[in-house]
Amino acid sequence: MTVHSDELLKLVVKAADDKKAQNVIALDLKNISLVADYFVICHGNSDVQVQAITTEIRKQAESRGVRVRGIEGQDTGRWVLVDIGDVVVHVFHREEREYYNIERLWSDAKVVEFA
Repeated sequence: MTVHSDELLKLVVKAADDKKAQNVIALDLKNISLVADYFVICHGNSDVQVQAITTEIRKQAESRGVRVRGIEGQDTGRWVLVDIGDVVVHVFHREEREYYNIERLWSDAKVVEFA
């Protein structure tokens, strides 16, 4: 089953929100990178919350028939990268998010607004 990147983005944001992810930001990379159409960046306040957010994103994607290409860092719960093809998700522990500040690295990207 093919899920369009815009629909996949909404699914990921909702899954993160369902697990109370903090400061969820989606960056539109379509015109500036070949890596993905979107980056989603969020954080949890504990290792357990980071792992729960990641697990929910994976479960929601798979329930729609979307193949999760890879998950890195879930065992530590500090910075987890979820590759879902056109959408790449960075789920940080709050402290790591403040330290790495990857939003700054992608400052050319437009922030996607959700109504």
